[in-house]
Amino acid sequence: MAIISTEAIVLRSVDLRETSKIAFFFTQKSGKVTGVLKGIRKDPRKFGSSLEKFSVNDIVYYEYRNSDIHLVSQCDMKEFFAGIRVDAKRITAADYASELVNRVMPAEEPNEGVHALLLGYFRALDRERDIARLVHMFQIKFLALSGFRPHIDSCVVCGRGIGERPRFSMQKGGLVCGHCQGKDTGLLTVSKGAIATLLYVEREPWAGCLKLTMPMTIKQELKRILNNFLLFHLEKNIRSAKYL
Repeated sequence: MAIISTEAIVLRSVDLRETSKIAFFFTQKSGKVTGVLKGIRKDPRKFGSSLEKFSVNDIVYYEYRNSDIHLVSQCDMKEFFAGIRVDAKRITAADYASELVNRVMPAEEPNEGVHALLLGYFRALDRERDIARLVHMFQIKFLALSGFRPHIDSCVVCGRGIGERPRFSMQKGGLVCGHCQGKDTGLLTVSKGAIATLLYVEREPWAGCLKLTMPMTIKQELKRILNNFLLFHLEKNIRSAKYL
């Protein structure tokens, strides 16, 4: 049995019997971790956190090798993001990211990039006004960090440049040039501006992405492409997506 201390973001929590809770964390050191906090409902003062979703905590847990659920012995709140919790749209956007990470990321597989992205996203949601822009930037970066990146550098079929009238193929997972489109009727129109935005967000650090302005037309394109891509390739129906 190992004792692990790490920073952790609460994705969600559920009641366990009458006195305890099970929490789903995304941790800095170990990726997605599920832990039980015994007695937290009977004596909330036992822990320095109430396990509010989206909150950042310092946790200590006992890692059981033969179980997917570990025993959390310490949980202390670091960041709460009060600004998210007073606005329904912000709550929905935060729920979406939490649900996406919880459903897509494998258990106990370290990914510090995803942890840093989720933390940066919640901090931005806490203060930024353009929520749709933040959601799309999170989607783009999450796809790249989780290994599901769409192919947008060149034609996914022939590997050459995308040319003047590229289309996006859900089935093939990326851009298709005019020469390779053939009779495929399942292609989505995509503008050069949307492609440039996708590439920019992928390559820039999160802090740099926050300086990017995004016209409504680009947001609409990205919403259509990214939501459909996530549903098609991840085969995960993220329930909160329909409210964004």
